[in-house]
Amino acid sequence: MTVVQLSVISIAAVACAIDLRQRRIPNWLTLTAAVAGLLYQVFASGPWGVGAGVAGWAAGAAVFFVPFALGGLGAGDVKLIAALGAWLGPRDIVWLALYTGVAGGVLAIVVSIARGYLREALRNIWVLLMHWRMSGIKPLPELTIQQATGPKLAYGVAILAGTMVTLWRH
Repeated sequence: MTVVQLSVISIAAVACAIDLRQRRIPNWLTLTAAVAGLLYQVFASGPWGVGAGVAGWAAGAAVFFVPFALGGLGAGDVKLIAALGAWLGPRDIVWLALYTGVAGGVLAIVVSIARGYLREALRNIWVLLMHWRMSGIKPLPELTIQQATGPKLAYGVAILAGTMVTLWRH
């Protein structure tokens, strides 16, 4: 296992554990992880490495910014993906985001079934899609993570799963 793989798995696992306990991912973790990733890139690849780290950080932040702006993700999730991007670079962070999205969808279905919320979740998806069709893609306040009444997901679980699949596929 490489330094990058061990670091990324460790960061994602700690974030997952904290998210499960506190339903948030702390800034101290995401900031430290991002800075460490950028420093690693400099030491591993010289000045050009920081470019890959910054590009990975920016790609991670950009990919998850849209769901965050629509009220579907917390800021800690975005900052965690960006920090992992500083370690992985722009190509791998896009794969991590895609795998995380799939894992998040599966997690949402499992939690919805386990909590007897699946019918309501499907109704909410329909309402959201119709809202976007009629009003454009913008947040629907009653269905954002701040105001929704349904079960809240610890998205750190999905991010850890996406991380594992991303590293496994290499």
